[in-house]
Amino acid sequence: MNKHILGVDWGTSNRRAYLVDQHGACLAEHDDDQGMLAVGGRDRFGASLAGVLDAMQLGAGVPVILSGMVGSASGWQEVPYLDAAVPLEQLPRHLASVADPAWAGRARIVPGYCYRGEAGADVMRGEETQLLGAVALGHRDGWLVLPGTHSKWVLLRDGVIQSFATFMTGELFAMLSAGGTLSAMMSGDSKQAEGFAAGLKQAARHEPLSNTLFRVRAGVVSKSAPAEQAAATVSGLLIGAEFAAAARAAEGQGIAVIGSPALAARYAVAAGYFGLKCEVLDPHRVYCTAISQFIQQA
Repeated sequence: MNKHILGVDWGTSNRRAYLVDQHGACLAEHDDDQGMLAVGGRDRFGASLAGVLDAMQLGAGVPVILSGMVGSASGWQEVPYLDAAVPLEQLPRHLASVADPAWAGRARIVPGYCYRGEAGADVMRGEETQLLGAVALGHRDGWLVLPGTHSKWVLLRDGVIQSFATFMTGELFAMLSAGGTLSAMMSGDSKQAEGFAAGLKQAARHEPLSNTLFRVRAGVVSKSAPAEQAAATVSGLLIGAEFAAAARAAEGQGIAVIGSPALAARYAVAAGYFGLKCEVLDPHRVYCTAISQFIQQA
């Protein structure tokens, strides 16, 4: 059995790598901005991965587990989605070997999941690995929320995905900050408590998001609201829209959030506003625990 394994969370913009032992302990880590978009082409992923191992001073014998956008149609090689009915604990049986001859037999890619419900299909890549870690840590049932560029609300029953929904919260915030009529007034702190609470309050009224977003601008230009709160209000509106749509299903159960400390803290505040109990899970521990589950298959 391999005692050490390298897990690489390869996202669209960023990449994080963790050397993990069979107990899920992190022995070394590395992060950079060499996400999928920065690699520069499918034929360059192998060299890019070699750069990670060089930076971490790892030898050629360490098996590698890759998760995230590396398995998408725009990544190193496309790996088909698993159906949501496949238990998360079976993920190690469904790894796809990297076809690149230099990495064949050594590097494997974790497949994402596809859920097909009455409202249509939804997909995830990368979050399934964190969900596996959460299940391994005992979170087999209930709602798990994974905030980020594309936030996920996932319902688990005995380690099996019952449903999930994606919200483009982080992406919308980035787009509104980068251009359009709101961008000029979004230079303030998005974590500012009063502005964030104002956004949550408006979202709880279930008013149309496009209208409440415009009212942020109207409030500033009419001097009815301080400009320094605009970014936080937009953040509250977008995160609040998630809770307005999904919180009712989680009543009486609460949620567990897997995310960076700053972002998870905002979701915890929102959960309290919408009357939900909230547990915050350490994303690094969750991910490293997940990677340790792949050791026997590596």
